[in-house]
Amino acid sequence: MNRAVTLAAGSVAVAIAVLALKLVAWRLTGSVALFADALESVVNVAAAVAALVAVRFAAMPADTNHPYGHDKAEYFSAVLEGALILVAAFVILMEVWTNWNAPRDPTLTLFAFVVAVVATLGNAAWSSVLFRHGKRLRSPALLADARHLRSDVITSGGVLIGVALALTTGLIWLDLVLAALTAINILFSGARLVRESVGGLMDEALSPELLAKIRATVAAEAEGAIEAHDIRSRQAGRSTFIEFHLVVPGDMLVVEAHAICDRVEIALKAAVGDAIITIHVEPEGKAKHSGVLVL
Repeated sequence: MNRAVTLAAGSVAVAIAVLALKLVAWRLTGSVALFADALESVVNVAAAVAALVAVRFAAMPADTNHPYGHDKAEYFSAVLEGALILVAAFVILMEVWTNWNAPRDPTLTLFAFVVAVVATLGNAAWSSVLFRHGKRLRSPALLADARHLRSDVITSGGVLIGVALALTTGLIWLDLVLAALTAINILFSGARLVRESVGGLMDEALSPELLAKIRATVAAEAEGAIEAHDIRSRQAGRSTFIEFHLVVPGDMLVVEAHAICDRVEIALKAAVGDAIITIHVEPEGKAKHSGVLVL
C-alpha cells in the first residue's frame, strides 16, 4: 500500500471519529450551529471514502487503455467533495430557516463543549498532516481533503465561540446566525474546490512561476540548439507533462541532438519534479524566432 493510500485510509478513520464527537456535542446541546458543524463532518466522511477510492485507482500503473496513467481519478474525488459541500450548505440553510420560524433554546454543558473542542483539534492536526504529505506527493485528493478540513477547523472554532456567547448572553439568535455563516463559508470552500478540480480535468497549464522556470531551464541547458518553441504543459494528479519543439542546426547528428534532449530532460526533472517530457526535434528551417532562445 503506497503512502497516499495509507493517508487516505487514515482520513476515513479520522473523519468518522470526528463526526461521532460532533454528533454527541450536537445531541447534548441542540444547537443549530453545532448541527451545521456536524453536517459538514458527514461530508468529510463521504469525501474521505471517495478520496480513498480515487487514490487507490490513481495508484494503478499505466496500461493499454490508460497509457498516461490513472492520476486524473483524484480530480473526480475532489469534484465530488466540492459538490457534497454545496449540498451540506443547502441543508444547513434549510435548518436555519426552520428554526428561525420555530426557535429552540440550545443548552450547553461543559462536557459537550469539551467534546466539540477535541473534535476540532483532531481535524486541525490531521489537516496539517494531509497538507504536508499531499504537497510532497502532489495528490489533488489529499490536498482537497486538507483544504476542506482546514475550512472545517476555522468554522468549528467560530461556532464554538459563538455558541458560548449566545448562551452566556442569552442572545439565542446568534446560534442561528452562526449556522448561516457556516453554510456561507463552506459554500465558498466548495465552489473553490470544484473550480480547482475542474481546472485539472480540463488540462490547465502549469502556474506562470513553473512555466518561467521551465523556459529558463531550457534556455540554460539546451546549448547547441537554436531555440525552443510551442512549449505546452499540464498537470494530471501527481504527473506533470511538458512538451515542446527544439530547433537544432540542420547538419547536427542525431546522436548530438539526442544528447541535448537528454540533458534538458534531466534538468527539467530536477527543476519541476518527475515530469513526463516530450521533445520534438526540428531542423533550423522550422525556427519560428520566438519562444525560448537558447543561451
